[in-house]
Amino acid sequence: MTTAAPAPATGVRARARITAAPDGRGGTALPLLSGEGPFALRRTRSAEPGRARVTLVGAMSAPLGGDRLTFETRVEPGAALRVDGSAATLALPGRTAEPAHYDVRLEVGEGGLLHWLPEPLISVRGSELRQRLRVDLAPGARLVLRDEQVLGRAGETSGRLSTRLTVFRAGRPLLDQQLDFGPGAPGWDGPAVLGGHRAVGQLLVVDPGFEDAPAESRLLGGTAALTPLAGPAVLVSAVAADALRLRRVLEGALTPPSGEPAAKDTSW
Repeated sequence: MTTAAPAPATGVRARARITAAPDGRGGTALPLLSGEGPFALRRTRSAEPGRARVTLVGAMSAPLGGDRLTFETRVEPGAALRVDGSAATLALPGRTAEPAHYDVRLEVGEGGLLHWLPEPLISVRGSELRQRLRVDLAPGARLVLRDEQVLGRAGETSGRLSTRLTVFRAGRPLLDQQLDFGPGAPGWDGPAVLGGHRAVGQLLVVDPGFEDAPAESRLLGGTAALTPLAGPAVLVSAVAADALRLRRVLEGALTPPSGEPAAKDTSW
């Protein structure tokens, strides 16, 4: 009697898609709201008139090793959308040695607005995740994007995490940044990178209003900085001891010093 070899472990393939469009009455409709596997999307109440809000609710543990997840969001011209999350995302080890892949693609049309505000990504010991986030903006589009990583749960070391953020405005590069952390990434925990901190994040704000009133570079305490980009945008980069402190730094980053005007439309 011959016993068949067990089938090789494979990861989950899943995609989430959101399309936001003007509803013709001064608000925003969601003609497409679709999630598979670990993606459970819920339309939730928005505190901002005229804006739609979608909350990502985790339906299962993911991403695991071998998973390939894709999240696509399109904001059509004149629409306004906020996407947030109900809980942190955990990158976990899987039954296969293959890394997990998580690709996020965001597109905002002319006069559109997107607030992309997920909860942190936690890189669990033994996991390996390759995350890619690409944003395509029309010249008059506005964006508030928050991206946070926590390297290991309490009392544990980090998994392997590679994350790349690329942003294009009117087809031209605005930002292209890659970060690598965890076992095998050279110097990731040294004084020139994290300096012993375990939470790292950035906040990107793109607004045509910065063309007439550009922001000025400034330090934000000892572990964060605000940097104007070569375009109508500012980037806040920060490290912190934990996720709570990181969030406080990022949320307070765009509060201007006394006497300076506030950044355009950065309400949460």
